[in-house]
Amino acid sequence: MYTPSPAEVKYEVVKEGSFNIDRLEVTEVNWNAYLDETDLSDAFKDGGYNVAKCMRAVAEPLLASYFGEEILDEVFRRYREIISDRLSKEKNKFVNVTVSLIKA
Repeated sequence: MYTPSPAEVKYEVVKEGSFNIDRLEVTEVNWNAYLDETDLSDAFKDGGYNVAKCMRAVAEPLLASYFGEEILDEVFRRYREIISDRLSKEKNKFVNVTVSLIKA
């Protein structure tokens, strides 16, 4: 998934011209949302599993319609492994860009 930078969002809104930006905020969230929690069950400790499930919820309909449903379990199993490896090496953050628009 591609997340645009705040500057890219602002540029596209201005270029399109139908709206003015009322407010633009950026928030960062740990990919492993349970990183700072204590006393969790093992299911919640697997950050790769949690991220893969979230991404699957968003991307599955798009991927299924293009590639077919039969490969999705394998794709997201591999994705989970990659993300788990990455999360074991560094803290990754997910960046949310939230924009409030006013009709121009």
